[in-house]
Amino acid sequence: MPMAAVFADTQAEPFEVYNWLSFLEAKLPFPVYRVTQGSLWETLTKHRHRGDGSGTYVRQSIPAWVDNGRGSSTPLMRGCTRDYKVHPILRKVRELRKEHGSDRVTQWIGISRDEAHRMKDSGVDYIDHRWPLIEKRMTRTHCLEWMRDHGYPLPPRSACVFCPYHSDIEWNRLKSLDPDSFAEAVRAEKELQAAVMASTRPNAKELPYLHKSLKPLETINFSIDDGQIPLFGNECEGMCGV
Repeated sequence: MPMAAVFADTQAEPFEVYNWLSFLEAKLPFPVYRVTQGSLWETLTKHRHRGDGSGTYVRQSIPAWVDNGRGSSTPLMRGCTRDYKVHPILRKVRELRKEHGSDRVTQWIGISRDEAHRMKDSGVDYIDHRWPLIEKRMTRTHCLEWMRDHGYPLPPRSACVFCPYHSDIEWNRLKSLDPDSFAEAVRAEKELQAAVMASTRPNAKELPYLHKSLKPLETINFSIDDGQIPLFGNECEGMCGV
């Protein structure tokens, strides 16, 4: 039995994820700790002053899509997983390790067999990673079947509503089944673009979009393939939910 579960909150999850987390907290026999680095969204839209005094800029830490000048799009560098998932979880792990006087920590990560390419060592000398679902050879479909067979509601997938790694299938699901969260993503895209353009040295070619097509979310028909490839599996640490 695990000692505890840790949920790193970017403060940008779909509403259904927070409802699911509250459901879990009432069911699990061990505590669920919610940790946060703060609002990822506030970080993305905050104007910062350049060290040389030449003006302001917006720090891009999500892999939003930009025009690469060669007739296609390219994702920006990503630091959101490291800063808002991995680091807050590691801080809590260190805290629990000290509290319980543990020399080593076994950290369970719930990636499934169809996401085995996301398995990685912890990179921390006292933390060993373990993947129980992969040990049981369970795919995401198996997990959903287990939930259904045991009378539990089906869980939502954890990811920021404005994650540029969403596939068209995920965007369509969000738009159809969670329209409030999709509206948040539409608003987020517009605010991010406005923040970039309001900086003193904007570059129109680097106007960020949440979809690879470089089209506004509200204009895209996600029921047909509009070019977005499923990049969520490239999420580096497996920390954004199974």
